[in-house]
Amino acid sequence: MQQNVLHTCLVENIRDIYDAEKQLTKAIPKLAKAASSDELAEALQEHLKETENQVTRIEQVFKLLEVPARGKTCKGMKGLIEEGAEALSDHDEGVLRDLAIIAAAQRVEHYEISAYGTARALAEQLEQAEVVRLLQQTLKEEATADNKLTECAMSLYDTQSAVQQ
Repeated sequence: MQQNVLHTCLVENIRDIYDAEKQLTKAIPKLAKAASSDELAEALQEHLKETENQVTRIEQVFKLLEVPARGKTCKGMKGLIEEGAEALSDHDEGVLRDLAIIAAAQRVEHYEISAYGTARALAEQLEQAEVVRLLQQTLKEEATADNKLTECAMSLYDTQSAVQQ
């Protein structure tokens, strides 16, 4: 019984993550295009490629779990993407917009880190070693993307400070 409940919970989490990643493959290019900073645009484009690979990785997880690869609408990601779109419309091109893009993107990364961490923990309980490995790989990429966004923000702060002096 316990294994069944954990498996169902894991599948529901993976379906949510799958939809979230698919939403991001459409949203990230818009953020990258709106970025003024080349460093930020490049970081977003790089993460888009990772996100596309993460979708493929999730499809592998579905196969390992022996369930159809289909998403469940991720309302949380939908809301985070809407907030990111607001950042684009609320700010003119430049440092302030770039910082707003970074803030929106980091909220997304933190959401994903939480989701993948939960899914990985469930897979560990189910002794699904290959699923754990795949989820851990993505979790590491999400943490790296978050750190890269922080570096972009710090670079923008430094640039802005130099301009003001």
